[in-house]
Amino acid sequence: MQLQLRGSKSTVASLLLIAPFFLWGTAMVAMKGVIPHTTPLFMAGVRLLPAGVLILIIGAFMGRPQPKGWLAWLWITIFAFVDGTLFQGFLAEGLVITSAGLGSVMIDSQPLAVALLSLWLFQEHIGLWGWLGLGLGVTGISLIGLPEEWIFDLLDSGVKITTDNWQQLFASGEWLMLLAALSMAVGTVLIRYVCRYADPVTATGWHIILGSLPLWGISAVVESQQWQGLVISDWLALSYATIFGSAIAYGLFFYFASSGNLTSLSSLTFLTPVFALIFGHLFLSEVLSPIQWVGVFLTLISIYLINQRENLADQNKKATVS
Repeated sequence: MQLQLRGSKSTVASLLLIAPFFLWGTAMVAMKGVIPHTTPLFMAGVRLLPAGVLILIIGAFMGRPQPKGWLAWLWITIFAFVDGTLFQGFLAEGLVITSAGLGSVMIDSQPLAVALLSLWLFQEHIGLWGWLGLGLGVTGISLIGLPEEWIFDLLDSGVKITTDNWQQLFASGEWLMLLAALSMAVGTVLIRYVCRYADPVTATGWHIILGSLPLWGISAVVESQQWQGLVISDWLALSYATIFGSAIAYGLFFYFASSGNLTSLSSLTFLTPVFALIFGHLFLSEVLSPIQWVGVFLTLISIYLINQRENLADQNKKATVS
């Protein structure tokens, strides 16, 4: 009986750990369908503000303490600007001119930045297996989202950076997705400092609320016709992105990030484009090519290697000694 309970708890914990990336991937599909009927910054604000309020309400029922002292609010404000305003702003603007698959690839390159920042700031061990996993993960999501002609050109003639390449990058919005990825990576690291002065759940709620305010303000000034074109299905999609893709996903992610290994946690981000592609196929009739299926396979291997890197290293040492 005790073994069954332990196994059940382990299964639930694993599902909760994966949940944010499942919710982010499916929320990406939902938002992509709404974009033609609204404006990006308004959509980002709608996604954030109600989610932050919901997290604070849940935190109050859980008895979570509110932030106290100027240091707590300073770190929450920095956290809000980086992971709320910048990340969601770059993501929403990038989705307007970037395909969902390629945009997901750009954003989900952030575990590399998290790994390097965690190594530098927290001395988290990555090791040979971890670096191999990160490399496979980046390769996998590149195969999933990059245009196949780019991949074939790379294999045939190598990388050639020209003026046209840079113009294509800025015209298609990939640079916005890269900035979103960097913002998310810095935000993932910042939660460690935030949680020295504030509870992770209430800090997450407040950072979402504060991060949404500049988005609402900029939208009011530079955007128009934000909601006039929205239909019932759009509001339902936005509700899903708000409740599940923001409130629940953010709450779980930063709760785990506040205490767990950041490199292992952020490596699961590679699951996001996998979920996005699966549900994009189901709801948007998108079809995976053979190269993309190879990317999915490499992505899953990378997650296993990164999360099992310490066990693999120990097994390698034992095999070497024996």
